[in-house]
Amino acid sequence: MENYIANKDESVILEEYKSTDNIVADVKAIIETAQNSAYEAINAVIIRKNWLIGRRIVEEEQQGKDRAVYGTHLISELSKSLTSDLGSGYSPRNLRNYRDFYQTYSEDEIWHTRVPNLTWSHYRALLRVDDKKARDWYMSETVREAWSVKTLERNISTQYYYRLLKSQVKEPVIEEMKDKTKAYQLDKLEFIKNPIIAEFLGLSQNTSFTETELESAILNHLQKFLMELGKGYAFVARQQHIRTELSDYYIDLVFYNYILKCFVLIDLKSGPITHQDVGQMDMYIRMYDEMKRSEGDNPTLGIVLCSDTDEDVAKYSLLNGSEQLFASKYKLYLPSEDELRQEIEVQKSIFLQQKESETGFCCPG
Repeated sequence: MENYIANKDESVILEEYKSTDNIVADVKAIIETAQNSAYEAINAVIIRKNWLIGRRIVEEEQQGKDRAVYGTHLISELSKSLTSDLGSGYSPRNLRNYRDFYQTYSEDEIWHTRVPNLTWSHYRALLRVDDKKARDWYMSETVREAWSVKTLERNISTQYYYRLLKSQVKEPVIEEMKDKTKAYQLDKLEFIKNPIIAEFLGLSQNTSFTETELESAILNHLQKFLMELGKGYAFVARQQHIRTELSDYYIDLVFYNYILKCFVLIDLKSGPITHQDVGQMDMYIRMYDEMKRSEGDNPTLGIVLCSDTDEDVAKYSLLNGSEQLFASKYKLYLPSEDELRQEIEVQKSIFLQQKESETGFCCPG
């Protein structure tokens, strides 16, 4: 590992950089090369770290008389200790992924062959593929075609490998895949947005990259609005990271209402609300109840908003058959749809006026 990192630092930057007559392009090239080199080194260490953690867990499990029961207890207790001492990133799910990683890939395979091309997020996606032939094919294609994580996840979920096998004429399948994943391949800053990097370095996660200026302004206003309602709201988090087996999500605003004794999640959408948006909020609620809800807390409440004001400006979501609780109690302490619509409209108007003042041009209403 040390040799690999040593070979990828200054020498790469110097070798790949060549002066031209465009200083802006030259400096940008130097910066991007340096960023990529630093990322590759961090990525290599993260992969090595995860593989070694997986190996240590397996070694410990093998000492137990009943491996299955002992292993479950071990991972749960290890997760609690690591999270207490080191913070997020060491959930039982993550530790099981590390264990599976060690059991699935040999050290030679993940280190000498794959590290320069694959991230831990790539490996995490590959671990969901049970068929070894398919998994190896996805891995080799990811390396060969430089697939982003989103491209790999999309191809796995759409059974791309098996569809290619069954197709007598493969070119249309390949071209369709490339067209469907074109946007995923253009994101040069994908690694900067990766919360795994922030967790590993102990840095605050980027909480602004998913927001437009208008959305950010609306969220800032809503945060202040709810805190000033005087109905028991305490601010918990902005852009809170929620991770599933398939992807990473960010909840725009999280509050705890100490009168209702429940968490309140708010997600803002830039377009009209869809059934998928409400379904995603329901997933957030299930995960939040599982991870954060304590004994005595009422079910988590979710509110989905859209910045395109219409009749569906707000949708409330509450699981676990608690609709009656919502109707009789929750609405006493929640802003109404009309109040939310008014607050969004006020902030949109202020935002557009500010933009008009800054640019001297009238913004479209």
